[in-house]
Amino acid sequence: MKTSGRAGCAVLIAAVLFLAAVETASPAGAPAAGTSLSGQLLVALPSLDDPRFKRTVVFMLVHDARGAMGLIMNRPLGDIPLAVLLKQAGLPDAGAKGSVKLHVGGPVEATRISVLHSDDYRGPETTLLADGLAVTSQPEILGAIAAGKGPRRTHFSVGFAGWGPGQLEDEIKGGYWITVPADEGILFDDAYETKWDRAMAKRKISL
Repeated sequence: MKTSGRAGCAVLIAAVLFLAAVETASPAGAPAAGTSLSGQLLVALPSLDDPRFKRTVVFMLVHDARGAMGLIMNRPLGDIPLAVLLKQAGLPDAGAKGSVKLHVGGPVEATRISVLHSDDYRGPETTLLADGLAVTSQPEILGAIAAGKGPRRTHFSVGFAGWGPGQLEDEIKGGYWITVPADEGILFDDAYETKWDRAMAKRKISL
């Protein structure tokens, strides 16, 4: 799915910055009972043919007894001028240059935006994650980016992927997903066509 120009702006006008509660990272591999996958990459296996998740790489924000939530990392949506975002957030947009790349984060609540970024930016509502990552909900991060004081790396997602209690565990047991450690390249670079292959290459093979 691709959106640009007026269509992309329309999505953003309706969007609300979204902050997920997060937990610390856990070891890679199939989860043991009670093991959190927060901070890991969830990688779709070829057996998963759901078009919403086929060949996707998902960064896990939350995984606990209440369910799971993550952001798809390899579905670019389109570029939106930074000035448009600032204006919609009610912040000064004069002289703002550049654009923000949006990504499809998942099929749930597709009008909400979450901002995953490196932890070198910390605002009043920034939540620090493991391994140098953070999530920020307040729109002031846009002003920081426009002023050249934003985080080194950012990933803006529209929507998110979500699972109910026990649902993700069942899908992993069913052979639809594997989990591997996250890395900055897969999370933030623009080589979308290779993210799935790179994530799959992290898979540990038991002999």
